Amino acid sequence: MIEPTPKNVRRRKRQQRARRRLAGTPQRPRLCVFRSLKQIYAQVIDDESGRTLAAAGSHEKQLGLANGGNLAAAQAVGKAIAGKAQQQGVATVVFDRGGYPYHGRVKALAEAAREAGLKF
Repeated sequence: MIEPTPKNVRRRKRQQRARRRLAGTPQRPRLCVFRSLKQIYAQVIDDESGRTLAAAGSHEKQLGLANGGNLAAAQAVGKAIAGKAQQQGVATVVFDRGGYPYHGRVKALAEAAREAGLKF
């Protein structure tokens, strides 16, 4: 088994600390972000029922991205997740940055989702 890197261990601790305070409800689900070196993903999750209401990632063909690990990809995923969430009837979410700093790609995704109509 591969041991997690110390950097990922610290990120998971930050993630768990944040998740103690915030949770997604049916009225206000959680917008969760996962960032890897090559891609970025977002999910809208109702934690009470344990369901994913909407999901988007930079790997999706319909976004037409050549590179999934840059700011343009994060903005495209932010717009896509906002559109998919609104199709499910979700207008307001709780933002979960997943233990990552609110900077760079995470910030770009959040701002693009706000511009596309999600409130948080």
